[in-house]
Amino acid sequence: MADNRFVVFTPSGKRGSFPNGTAVLDAARALGVDLDSVCGGRGLCGRCQILASEGEFAKHGITSTTANLTDVGETERKYADRRGLKPKHRLGCQACIQGDLVIDVPPESQVHKQVVRKRAEARPITLDPVVHLHTVDVTEPDMHDPTGDWQRVRVALEDQWDLAIDGVDNSVLHRLQKTLRDGDWTVTVAVRQGHHAVGIYPGYHARALGIAVDVGSTTIAGHLCDLTTGDVLASVGRMNPQIRFGEDLMSRVSYIMMHPGAENELTDTVREAVENLATEAVKEAAKKAEVAVADIHEVTVVGNPVMHHLFLGLDPTELGGAPFALATDAAITTRADELGWSFNSGARVYTLPCIAGHVGADTAAVILSEAPHTMDAMTLIVDVGTNAEIVLGNKERLLAASSPTGPAFEGAQISCGQRAAPGAIERVRIDRETLEPRFKVIGCDLWSDEDGFAEAVAGIGINGVCGSGIIEVIAEMYLAGIIDQDGAFNGTMTRTSARVQETGRSFSYLLHAGEPELRIYQTDVRAIQLAKAALYAGARLLMDRMGVDRVDRIVLAGAFGSQIDVTYAMVLGMIPDCDLVHVSSAGNAAGTGARIALLNNDARREIEDLVRRVEKIETAVEPNFQDHFVAAMAVPHKTAPYPNLANAVDLPARSQPASDSPGRRRRRKRG
Repeated sequence: MADNRFVVFTPSGKRGSFPNGTAVLDAARALGVDLDSVCGGRGLCGRCQILASEGEFAKHGITSTTANLTDVGETERKYADRRGLKPKHRLGCQACIQGDLVIDVPPESQVHKQVVRKRAEARPITLDPVVHLHTVDVTEPDMHDPTGDWQRVRVALEDQWDLAIDGVDNSVLHRLQKTLRDGDWTVTVAVRQGHHAVGIYPGYHARALGIAVDVGSTTIAGHLCDLTTGDVLASVGRMNPQIRFGEDLMSRVSYIMMHPGAENELTDTVREAVENLATEAVKEAAKKAEVAVADIHEVTVVGNPVMHHLFLGLDPTELGGAPFALATDAAITTRADELGWSFNSGARVYTLPCIAGHVGADTAAVILSEAPHTMDAMTLIVDVGTNAEIVLGNKERLLAASSPTGPAFEGAQISCGQRAAPGAIERVRIDRETLEPRFKVIGCDLWSDEDGFAEAVAGIGINGVCGSGIIEVIAEMYLAGIIDQDGAFNGTMTRTSARVQETGRSFSYLLHAGEPELRIYQTDVRAIQLAKAALYAGARLLMDRMGVDRVDRIVLAGAFGSQIDVTYAMVLGMIPDCDLVHVSSAGNAAGTGARIALLNNDARREIEDLVRRVEKIETAVEPNFQDHFVAAMAVPHKTAPYPNLANAVDLPARSQPASDSPGRRRRRKRG
């Protein structure tokens, strides 16, 4: 064991120890990591490409370096000469472990591609973009009128559109004369804010595009829109490649602290990802309409404070500790070429304002989307993620905070957890008497107890449990009496069902007996309890500050939040009690808010004004946070009543621990 090396795979978060000389592909297969290969490890297909991360990773207690892989051998050199390898990429079947490693498996090397929930939510938006197209006929020059070509275009815009243009991009001037002549003196000018020319096309041009981007710590999603109609032409998403530097935000900040200058690498990584996302969106839209990346004139970007700073090239290390100071909380407008983007140098990039050190532009976008400031109802909005953002209020007052839930809800830190991908269990039900489970997996519409299920999943397999499935299986275990209110296993259930088994000094629940075997351990239950307790405690702090004991409406926001069954979220105690009729999912509300800011100029002024009026609560320094956290570790809560939930769900009795009486697992609803 002395020669064993510790290896962590991202984005899955799976980890283990292996002897020196173990091929990365073999280590991945041993851990159930999703790493592709079809050539039997002979270095022919190139599908097992991996990337070894460089640096110290305090969270894992290791130093990872490319030197901890064996040198490139003859097989890899032949493949690189024949097919090419990206910089720093290695073939997992050929590179062998010879030291501690953090290994990133890029999306193209994964068999089961990550499912990024990227649908654009249907929402009426008043269309008033910052960029408009204006087609004009320009007077040709002659020997009697030496006026410059740009001056002629300005006159045409004023005469034909009543526009007083006071600025023009150099990129427009550089191609102006050729464009005028190619269009036979008819051109279409893209004008920003009614006074600045940012683009020019020969003849009549009908397309001005914009893209709204939500840069999350785990995923990045974008919506490509037609600025002239407001239509969403394509919605795309991908994993945030920064995951290889750390699964959660503080891990990435720690990485930067330990590696001066590393913020530049993380900035380049996320900017490249957003540029690739924009290109991908245009390619998707081009299947149905004639569009080009040069038509993108406006980009809106939202993200949490760390993502916001890294995207803008700002050092986020001050966000790693009190007082969590932002470099700036203002909205920022910059040019695409300043970010190193090549698709349209004149495109402007508008980043929404942040609210506080841990409450970012994504939360501002959620407020813009859900508009609690326009309502009488006391509304609680929870954007569930590795760092949950919480907003509470109505038209009288708004409070905001963040709560460090960690990555457990997204599958990390869970023994059988994985991110959402085909083959991941996403829905779970447990029979109250037999304790037998049935489940659904991503990529199949059938439940596991339905005819044809085995055949339907044969191609994708059953690989793990994603976030929504983890929430449901633990909530179902509580409802079935497998765990008690404190999250402890009821050991006497081993006599009731073979699904509950002794595992070392504790117990586990066997969810899937196939290959791989999927179990829920006590440590998995605790990880979810810690995450949900932090979420509830943050919400409860805002309720205390607002002076309310109940809320009228709860909205689960975020791409992950949209996949959570709200009933199970309440059973688990992620959120306070509320009439389930008024608990809903808003989908990617941050993305919707970014789209509103893209398509409506007044919305930008609205949110810039509104964030100055939001009261920020810093959970890290609130003395009551720990008390709320401890009480919220229980399922659904140690002391808080859940009358609305009890009217809808058959909850176990609270009077004594479930382990005292295996036969008493449920309390019947009254009436």
